[in-house]
Amino acid sequence: MSISIGSRTIGPGYPAYLIAEIGLNHNGDVEIAKRLVDVAADAGVDAVKLQKRTPELSTPEHMKTVRRETPWGEMSYLDYRRRIELDREQYIAIGDHALLRGLDFFASPWDVPAVAFLDELEVCAMKVASACVTDLALLDAIAATGRPVILSTGMSTLEQIDRAVAALAGSPLALLHATSTYPMPPEEANLRMIPALAARYPGVPIGYSGHERGLQISLAAVALGAVVIERHITLDRTMWGSDHAASLEPQGLAHLVRDVRVIEQALGDGVKRVQPGELAPMAKLRRVPA
Repeated sequence: MSISIGSRTIGPGYPAYLIAEIGLNHNGDVEIAKRLVDVAADAGVDAVKLQKRTPELSTPEHMKTVRRETPWGEMSYLDYRRRIELDREQYIAIGDHALLRGLDFFASPWDVPAVAFLDELEVCAMKVASACVTDLALLDAIAATGRPVILSTGMSTLEQIDRAVAALAGSPLALLHATSTYPMPPEEANLRMIPALAARYPGVPIGYSGHERGLQISLAAVALGAVVIERHITLDRTMWGSDHAASLEPQGLAHLVRDVRVIEQALGDGVKRVQPGELAPMAKLRRVPA
């Protein structure tokens, strides 16, 4: 029922594994990425994550020539993807900074060469983005690394998830319930999928990847049994970029970590007993003893 990533154990009975998703919110700037690592470490999360692409392969064909306004001027969507992609030395710089801050560091590969890129860097895990659940060639490449895998399940049917889980057989695996709407409205959260996934995939740790505004839905996920929580982070939600609006700012991330740990303490073990704090009120208020 548990897997290990870095020095952390993930599964029921262990503290929730909290991932701060930097994603593309570095906007191609290593210094912004390092500042986001610091935000994550200061908040007390366990890991930070990036996204790695080979733009020519991972960009959908129909999107490559679409024009886009960017802070660097108007360019094609493919050129925009090239502009914000980080290279090996930049990954090493960010990863080293994360490790020095006591955080696990890994990424989501979006294509097979990206898997090789991350494997060479010896990341502690691989994350499968929801958009890649049906890419069986990618999943086979990830499985071949032998590294732990976290699989998001947004925009996917149960049958597609079944195929992905089968493709990753043999890999230490955790599944994340997700809804790939940015930002996600509460009525699309469907948090009861967390226990449903736990029932469908016994022995696989189940978590939640959130794209909503605020904290309530992610906190409810912990109460429903999520043992991994992933949220996008940003320095400022008004920054340019597609994911900033659905991300947590530094104070929000710190509050998320604080509240998750309170909820974990409050859940208890489900065994009814008289608590120590009840003894004095019982002596004072109970008129008829047992």
